[in-house]
Amino acid sequence: MKKNKKTVLPIEKAELTPEELERLEREREIIDLSAPHHKGERLLSARNVKVSFNLRGAELTAIRGASLDVYEGETLAIVGESGSGKSVFTKTFLGMLDKNGRITDGELLFHGEDMTKYTTEEQWLKVRGKKIAMVFQDPMTSLNPVRTIGEQIAEVITWHFGKSHDEAKKETIELLRKVGISDPEKRYKQYPGEFSGGMRQRVVIATAIACKPEILICDEPTTALDVTVQAQVLDLIKSLQKELKMSVVFITHDLGVVA
Repeated sequence: MKKNKKTVLPIEKAELTPEELERLEREREIIDLSAPHHKGERLLSARNVKVSFNLRGAELTAIRGASLDVYEGETLAIVGESGSGKSVFTKTFLGMLDKNGRITDGELLFHGEDMTKYTTEEQWLKVRGKKIAMVFQDPMTSLNPVRTIGEQIAEVITWHFGKSHDEAKKETIELLRKVGISDPEKRYKQYPGEFSGGMRQRVVIATAIACKPEILICDEPTTALDVTVQAQVLDLIKSLQKELKMSVVFITHDLGVVA
């Protein structure tokens, strides 16, 4: 199986007509999950993760015994209804739980290191954004409306790599071009309010890939977009995954996005 093939549920061959079976086998979409099929390195392993929140003096358990593995070059989808805990679970990979939330059980192994043992923000900053990045559902909650989009992307590059302003600006313009934003030199100086919803999402994606992360988490990246723009954004993520050799984790309630 190719590295960036999606992991899909096994299909019972007896339920398919000969024509359907031939087509599916030709497209290599039938995968035996009971057999080893990952050729890449295992990057992230979550084991029996339990997340609790302190709410008005009481402890509320939001996640119970969640487990997954993310392999190099893989596309993985976490699908569930709104409020099921998908985003909360993946925020543990970045140390981004709310102040009243904590991991109370389980392991989060990134390259074999248990991130549940992290106790300082400095430890998380070595992973967050640089190794594991996230594209959030609403780009306007990720972008500062009073700063130009160029400054916001360049800041990520300067923070993580210590590059000069001119070097960061040059890389930012190239990133904007890479995510399909025309006239990036001009757009660099514009504010989020001057962009459409689809273009703002492209800016957020550019920010997320600025450090060339190993894992890109996309939290409902197309929810607020119309169907045509949704397809464009998904195609963009797919092409960037191939170019940068990233693993991608989709969080969604839309099976159409998974397909």
